[in-house]
Amino acid sequence: MQAEDMEVPIINNLNDNGDRQRPKGKDVFKEQQKESESSMESPNLEFEYGDTDTLTAELSELYSYTEEPEFALNRDYFEEDFRSHARGRRWIELTVEEQKAYVMRLLDALEVTDRDKRLKVARAILYLAQGVFDECDTEVDVLHWSRHNVFLLYDMGIFTALLELLSMEIDNSQACSSAVRKPAISLADSTELRVLLSIMYLMVETIRVQTEDDRPEWRSAREAFKNELGSPLYNGEPFALLLFTMVTKFCSMNAPHFPMKKVLLLLWKTILFTLGGFEELQEMKVRGRERLNLPPLPEDSIKVVRAMRAASPPASAMELIEQQQQQKRGRRSRRSAFVDSLEGDSPFPKKQPLVKQDSLDTYNERDPFKNDDARDEEEDPEDTDSGIEGEVDPLDRDVIIQPPPPPPPLRPPTERVNFPKGLPWAPKVREKDIEHFLETSRNKFIGFTLGNDTETLVGLPRPIHESVKTLKQHKYVSIAEVQIKREEELQQCPLTLGEEEVEETPTEMLYLGMLPNLSQYVIALLKLLLAAAPTSKAKTDSINILADVLPEEMPITVLQSMKLGIDVNRHKEIIVKAISALLLLLLKHFKLNHIYQFEIVSQHLVFANCIPLILKFFNQNIMSYISAKNSICVLDFPHCVVHEMPELTAESLEAGDSNQFCWRNLFSCINLLRILNKLTKWKHSRTMMLVVFKSAPILKRALKVKQAMMQLYVLKLLKIQTKYLGRQWRKSNMKTMSAIYQKVRHRLNDDWAYGNDIDARPWDFQAEECALRESIEKFNSRRYDKNKNGDFTPVDNCLQSVLGQRVELPEDFHYSYEMWLEREVFSQPIQWEGLLQNP
Repeated sequence: MQAEDMEVPIINNLNDNGDRQRPKGKDVFKEQQKESESSMESPNLEFEYGDTDTLTAELSELYSYTEEPEFALNRDYFEEDFRSHARGRRWIELTVEEQKAYVMRLLDALEVTDRDKRLKVARAILYLAQGVFDECDTEVDVLHWSRHNVFLLYDMGIFTALLELLSMEIDNSQACSSAVRKPAISLADSTELRVLLSIMYLMVETIRVQTEDDRPEWRSAREAFKNELGSPLYNGEPFALLLFTMVTKFCSMNAPHFPMKKVLLLLWKTILFTLGGFEELQEMKVRGRERLNLPPLPEDSIKVVRAMRAASPPASAMELIEQQQQQKRGRRSRRSAFVDSLEGDSPFPKKQPLVKQDSLDTYNERDPFKNDDARDEEEDPEDTDSGIEGEVDPLDRDVIIQPPPPPPPLRPPTERVNFPKGLPWAPKVREKDIEHFLETSRNKFIGFTLGNDTETLVGLPRPIHESVKTLKQHKYVSIAEVQIKREEELQQCPLTLGEEEVEETPTEMLYLGMLPNLSQYVIALLKLLLAAAPTSKAKTDSINILADVLPEEMPITVLQSMKLGIDVNRHKEIIVKAISALLLLLLKHFKLNHIYQFEIVSQHLVFANCIPLILKFFNQNIMSYISAKNSICVLDFPHCVVHEMPELTAESLEAGDSNQFCWRNLFSCINLLRILNKLTKWKHSRTMMLVVFKSAPILKRALKVKQAMMQLYVLKLLKIQTKYLGRQWRKSNMKTMSAIYQKVRHRLNDDWAYGNDIDARPWDFQAEECALRESIEKFNSRRYDKNKNGDFTPVDNCLQSVLGQRVELPEDFHYSYEMWLEREVFSQPIQWEGLLQNP
């Protein structure tokens, strides 16, 4: 199937202006007022970004709340079997040798042909991996015994046995065909798969996490398991490829009963374990620069981002609208209010603290494609989003946009001492920036250019010399630039440079395995992301991602319905979290391994409408999404298996947890923003896509979240498109512009804030992407194409070396050798005179 046939649908709930469609009337005003109040009062979020949440949180997200009865089922199957073996003793009382003997017994029982018996044994193994919770008193004990048992299970070879069973279940055509025919799929259809995937996830996640009190044998087991998962030991491909196959099979509707949440979580954690997380990536980047003899990184990006403080976001325009409402209630005409304000007898000075510059940031936004002269004719999308119906009267606008008096200080003077001195990032300059600067200077002062020469400064005035010196001080050469240059040399000189030695890293092996079906993998992940996004509307033809959360019997009471509703929302949030983290990891690792591996994944994402999909995701009340309370703490593992279950009421379900924000949702938002940054960085055509899809008002709403890292990536996306948004937009959004100056890295000769000569760069999306695709295909053909053209293969003309080569002959050749010699050599007359004749 072609990628075009499977593309993710483009934004479907935006109107012609690219704004979210909303119901009209008072409800909208109330909703906007609520959103505005929450944004104005939003405190700084104490969120620390990392590879994952806490181990307890990651383990609890594996299970849906509808799976809760299965904990007792696992325990019962284990105790039923264990009682006959241990004779009244408990698991935690056995010696390690006795525990190993019992696990070996379970391993043998896994090989029976009866599916029901196999499932019981698998449930008993799952109970061990869950930490024999019935014998524990606290959650800490459960985690301790879970860790002990997981390493024991790995040592006994359980993972390999589970892998064979998983492969059998994936290829089980009978289960697939029966699931396809069912009108409604529930938990019961994926029981075997869920049990197997749960054990595997517990093993991967528990062994992946290092603790200080790890035994030496556990550390060596971790390294061995990591190498196993990353190597092509399972059917000649890494383990992650099997999970990718499950994802594509599910999205092509061939296996709708696959428990996708568990598959995606296991896939994410497998990639994270085998390739490494963000800190490992930073270390690999440092080592990679050392190998290429490049100067060290100017700073550690992880530390810089963690030290950042959130900025106060541009306020919404709701205060101004409330002001208008009060004005209308007082039955004052608009013109009289305008005249009063001119005469100095206006009520507006009393309200002046409300009319701040940052309020105007939101209110005054204009369409970037309109001229400044036409700005009175059409309002910006954010005006309609603020609840204003139709066009605002120009007289009102004149009142509102009066220059306000100087605003009071935002913070007490004592807080100002805490600001870090200087900018957070060292400025960077690319080689082509220096070349462009010198080309412009030579044209201006001398009248001709010297190509790519960045050393000759003859004839240029002294200030230009100083500028070039400063640019060279901050010059930064990335690993990607070195890789591109090396690739060009290999393409030009295949004979002299010979074959490239490619290191067999886990990333390289994963890319090699993914390459044949990369497009299907990317499209499948984006389809799942679209189905799980909170802004998506249910469609009849969309994929059903709720198969592993819906119970067999649908709820009949209000309480059951509320519980299921929370469970479904939580389920979707976890899927978004897993996909966003997985895509970001793949992009970062492929970029470090080779830039063209990153570019091909990026291009598949762009062609499958990833950019509008992420913008669609953010086109919601982001503060509500980040503070969502879709969790029931008492039902989370391991709390639910240790403590007595209190009676659930509607009030306790509505209350949710007491956290200020939802960790997984904020994590997902940051990941998606980072993906969007990676797709658009240095790509003019993709930056124009952000402008065309009117991303500026959507991204500006995301600045309401007072978290430094999230704000940084939003500001980066705003920075790259600022020059295309028009002078009026920049003038009206000076607070946002200041935040970009303060937080985003500077490129010394980048005129992002001015938009000079932007008409000189026409938007030719097709040409830019086609040129990139051509480079990618040349790279893949040179490095991975096994059927290479033999034109450049060296020919051996030496008689001795040719005759001395070992030739592989068939095993039965020596039986018929004499017969062949007689027929082909001795019985054939040799025409010696023929050698003397000219051909």
